Formats: sequence, structure tokens, C-alpha cells
Amino acid sequence: MPNLNVAIVGYLEYAKNFGKKSTETDITFYDAKRGETTLSMLEPSRYPEKLSSLFYAASFGDYTFFVVDKLDQYFGEVLLMLDAVGARNGALVLRNYIALDHVTKFIKGTVVEGYIAKQDDPVMLRDELFTLAEKPRGMVNLDFGTVVIDHAFNVRGIGTVALGVVREGTINKHDLLKTFPGTGKAEVRSIQKHDDDFDIAETGDRVGIALKGVELEDLPRGTVLTNNKAMKNTQIITAEARLNPFWSITPYVGMVIQIGNWMQFNLARVSKAEPTQDTRKIILTLELDKPLTHKTGDTAALMYVDGGKLRVMGSLKLP
Repeated sequence: MPNLNVAIVGYLEYAKNFGKKSTETDITFYDAKRGETTLSMLEPSRYPEKLSSLFYAASFGDYTFFVVDKLDQYFGEVLLMLDAVGARNGALVLRNYIALDHVTKFIKGTVVEGYIAKQDDPVMLRDELFTLAEKPRGMVNLDFGTVVIDHAFNVRGIGTVALGVVREGTINKHDLLKTFPGTGKAEVRSIQKHDDDFDIAETGDRVGIALKGVELEDLPRGTVLTNNKAMKNTQIITAEARLNPFWSITPYVGMVIQIGNWMQFNLARVSKAEPTQDTRKIILTLELDKPLTHKTGDTAALMYVDGGKLRVMGSLKLP
């Protein structure tokens, strides 16, 4: 069952053109199915009020539709968020008589510069998403698997159920997975993909998994279930941060910011800030309120929710 995870940002409820609304909280999922091929789409339903809502959506997509309806501060913030999370695969959907040459100067130097401009034609766009979903995924690692959780709940007669995406490798029924950033373990009792039962799920699949050996309170959003030995928790991070060209506040000791990786959105206090010769780069030491789960080389987004009109700082490579 091929699946494509799509972030749809820039214009709320545009995803209703492509699928049916499912889970709805501060982020809203839409699902679509054509034959055996599925689309899992996510919109930031509480943005711009909650910057975290935009972060979750931008981080979710293996492909992004950036819908441009007006050129305002929120267009700029969405652009910078996509760049911060490294969302390189996507398309610009231009509406309201906005042409590509209107946005070219803004997207230059960002990941969005590589996006393909598309007409605002929902029927055509839906077909294109299914075509992308049906492309071969390539080799999948069978030795381990990692699921990133976005929602969890109890189901009567079943127990603890988590919803998320397989971000790497494969998971199998009866696998024993570690829970990060916690210290527990959970057994996969069953796997569903778009309400159908399967014994295995692989990279890119959106899954609902029934779990044994873990309680609901142990599965907040951002929890990582994995048997990948390269996964680790870090609570003090020292790394070079790349600030976006529009950022004007020099990070300072004691500054409280936000750091995001996958579906994790953590508070971090700057305990050290060392300038470099490049004014857009700075060596930061961050002390997090709780451990961040990641692999070496992952890109984390840096945000400052108290930043007023500019709340996306930039990014850093995790050690």
C-alpha cells in the first residue's frame, strides 16, 4: 500500500480539496485513497496562533504543498519554517493572481527555491500527489524501524494505540521497540494502515499501532518508538546554529528558545553563545527542559515564540 505524507501549509483547509478530514487537534489530518495508494495530509490548524502547529506540519511532510495566497508576514514565516526543517521536496501552489516572479526574490537561497510552481487546480494537484505516492520507494532497511508518534489514546478492548509515521526502516507485528526519550519498551500487537491490518510497515507508512507494555501517559506527541541503536537522547547540546538572513536578535545567555526535531517541540535555555566569523552562524550550547531524541546529523529547527513578527530563528545540525 504506497503512501505519501504531505504537508499543506500557507492556506488553511486547502487539504479538503484532496481528502477527508480525520484526526483534528492543533494539527489536522486529511486522508485520501485511490486503489491501494493512500495520501496522509497534515495542516497546521492552530497557526498562526501557535507556531508549534506550523512546525509539526512542516516537519511531517515527505512532500510539501506551499499554498501562496498573499505575500504577508505569515508567507515569510512559513517560508522560513520550511527552510529551518529542511523540507526540500515540494511545490508552490500560487493563488489570487500571484505569479512566480512575485515570490522569486523571497524564496532565493531557501529550500523553497527548488519547489516547482503549480497552478491552483485541485483536481490536477490531487492526481499529481497520487502519482508521486506510487513512485517506487527504493531499498528499505529491514534491520530496524523507527516510528514517530503524533497522537495516542486508549481504545476499549484493545488498549493503548498510537498514531504516527514510520520514518525509517520497517516495523513488524510483535517487534519490541524502545520508547524515546523515556526508558520503556513496547511490543507491537497489531499494525493498521488506513484502517487495514498488516503484519509489516515500512518507511513512509502512516500507521496506527496497538501496543503492549506501555501506558498512554508514556506516549506524548513526539515519542519515538525504535529498535535503531543509533538513536539517542540529548539534553545539553553544543552545535553551530545557522540563523536565517532576517533574524536580528543575537542569541544571548539565558535566552529561552524552542528546538524542534520530528514531532518534538522542546524548550531550551541558551547557556553559552560564541560568535563566529560568519555573522549568520553562532556556536550555541543549549540546556533543554527534557531530552531530545535524534540521530547524529539530524537537522533541528530553532524558534523563538516571543519574537513578535519573526519567530523562526534558523536551524542546527545535531551532534
